[in-house]
Amino acid sequence: MTGHSHHGPPSAPVAPLATDSSAKAPEVSSWKLLATLAIAGAAAGLLVVAVYKATLPTIERYEAAKVEGAVREVLKAPARWDTLYLQKGSLTKTPSAGEDRKGLPTAYIGYDSAGKKVGAAVTAQEPGFQEEVLLMIGFEPSSGTLIGFKVLAEKETPGLGDKIELDTSFGAQFPGRIAPLKSVKTRNATDPSQVQTITGATISSRAVIRIINHAVERWQPLLAAYAKAGTK
Repeated sequence: MTGHSHHGPPSAPVAPLATDSSAKAPEVSSWKLLATLAIAGAAAGLLVVAVYKATLPTIERYEAAKVEGAVREVLKAPARWDTLYLQKGSLTKTPSAGEDRKGLPTAYIGYDSAGKKVGAAVTAQEPGFQEEVLLMIGFEPSSGTLIGFKVLAEKETPGLGDKIELDTSFGAQFPGRIAPLKSVKTRNATDPSQVQTITGATISSRAVIRIINHAVERWQPLLAAYAKAGTK
């Protein structure tokens, strides 16, 4: 008996799923989007504030240590110093109650181990070639004789203007010079006010000289008045 295979009718093709070309993703309402952005922004802001508050003590300690080191350097390691605050046109050790000392201009009077004054240190800031140059300046108030200076902050041109901080031969000229200083291309060793500028960084080195001159001019009468009035 011969077998016959039986084939049913061909399967009907599967119809594709109907799609609605007009269907769209659900829209997010604008107020929800704004609310989400506002919450995210507030959270980011709170995080920034939290990080700032957490790091502020460390930053302040670093800045205080930086200032202390600069005072020691420009006054040639005094045994101690007094911190004076400029308030209402005169210097005092004790500003008025409620006054934020951080916002007051400050001077440091250094003493040797015998209690003799060795000089004053002040900070001063003015424009350089690129941006502001911040210096700590040590000098003898009564004569205007420079003891030394230190660059606390500068953003002068690398390899050129930054020599005001990195070129030790430039800084070495200042101790013993008498303000007001004069900038020259070639220094006359017999003139106690001359300072030789740095070749290729004339503007930056002149800025240092200008900042020092202005600082001595500003602080000399204030320090003289404080010394005349006696400590308070």
